[in-house]
Amino acid sequence: MKHTLSRSLAPALLLAVSLTALRAADTIKFGEFASLTGKEATFGQMSHNGTRLAVDELNAAGGLLGKKIELITEDDQSKAGEPATVVRKLISRDKVVAILGEVASSRSLEAAPICQQNKIPMISPSSTNPKVTETGDYIFRVCFIDPFQGTVMANFATKTLKAKNVAVLTDVKSDYSVGLAKFFKERFLANGGKIAADRTYSGGDKDFRAQLTALKAAKPDGIFLPGYYTEAGLIVRQAQSLGLTVPIFGGDGWESSKLVEIGGKAMEGKYFSTHFSPEEKSAAVDNFVKKFKAKFNEAPDAMAALGYDSAMLLADAIKRAGTTDGPKVRDALAATKGLSGVTGKTTLDAARNATKSAVIITVKNGQFKYLETIAP
Repeated sequence: MKHTLSRSLAPALLLAVSLTALRAADTIKFGEFASLTGKEATFGQMSHNGTRLAVDELNAAGGLLGKKIELITEDDQSKAGEPATVVRKLISRDKVVAILGEVASSRSLEAAPICQQNKIPMISPSSTNPKVTETGDYIFRVCFIDPFQGTVMANFATKTLKAKNVAVLTDVKSDYSVGLAKFFKERFLANGGKIAADRTYSGGDKDFRAQLTALKAAKPDGIFLPGYYTEAGLIVRQAQSLGLTVPIFGGDGWESSKLVEIGGKAMEGKYFSTHFSPEEKSAAVDNFVKKFKAKFNEAPDAMAALGYDSAMLLADAIKRAGTTDGPKVRDALAATKGLSGVTGKTTLDAARNATKSAVIITVKNGQFKYLETIAP
């Protein structure tokens, strides 16, 4: 009886397996890894929402190569070790055609060698450390890199803040922070400025009073803080409690709705560089902000805009390649010239980096306010 039953079920099971395989072949799988939880969760959540908006739009317009896009997202929990695990899963089990991610440079650097080894194109929305794309020819990004961002903030310190003697406080655990501090110092010294004091901390620390007391003793006329919002808010708050009233400024790692929540009123009048402001006046920005607010009920930040642009860059390359074959998509990505996006036009150079303008933001009445755009 058992034998007869299994025979009668065999065709049905075969059909079910065939249909599943057919459905899988009917979608183009984009992989994404992001910090959806953990200490830098707002980075991943915003980037993911921008990516989701792009995929939804592409699917509404008919998808790619006659197929719908399936976005498969993995949470790396803002933890070292997780990016390698989830990216291996996306490639080997989910069979994605490309990988989108990460925001944080350290986590992109962990995943990039795996993508390179498997010939799977990877596009980081907003990892700015130059080492990310130096991993290999399958690794791309849609944002500017830290030599430019460091230069922008050094020039901002010199020209706008009129600072001549700046202290620097760096997160030694972050490739992003270490790289940005290095490029800032090089340009600031080239501008004729002096580094009053150079101190470090480790990401995850909560008490920065020893470092800030040393900085205060050096009597700087500004402090450059190239870290993430999780520590930046606490550092600015503790600086105020110690009577440090000089301008404090940082990079795009500050950009999070949590920054003012953590730093409170101490954040007023502080500055950071980033890739995008919803206040910029352009039809592309207005349209994106409107669509994002309608879908997610909040304004997008730079991470959201770059997440959106990274998915659109991948879709454009697949269209031009006419296939999802890894090497051919890689070649199409490398040939990208003048692709219009929310964060400007993307042209990728020989090192697979984008040349983009930077935006300076200040905190006013607890809100991020657009100050100026600085072209490369």
